Amino acid sequence: MAHNGKKELMVQFCIAYCGILSQHQICATNTTGKLVADATGLDIDLYLSGAQGGVQQIGARITYNEIDLVLFFCDPYGKEDYRPADTISRLCDQYNIPFASNVATAEVLIQGLRRGDLDWRDIVNPKN
Repeated sequence: MAHNGKKELMVQFCIAYCGILSQHQICATNTTGKLVADATGLDIDLYLSGAQGGVQQIGARITYNEIDLVLFFCDPYGKEDYRPADTISRLCDQYNIPFASNVATAEVLIQGLRRGDLDWRDIVNPKN
């Protein structure tokens, strides 16, 4: 997910890490997901746009432990409402899902995903 002012950064990030991302199942809100899919060729499960319910759909997947990490690039100077990002961040805290709101933290998480550093989640929160 990404606020409007950060969508291009998300696309560039996904281009840079396409090799790692291609080894995982990816989901995204509609607009951001389409931009990334068009730029990378990645197969992405698309949900509704964030404002139309996509944040709630992804939030539900977090609640059911179906997501291993969340990248939500936030624009602190944008006009978007911060409540969706806050909601996702709180859910990630509640269910022990690693969460990145900027490219620097996202890079650490993606590299950790590549190395297997996030495998602890399968022990703490076994998938059903």
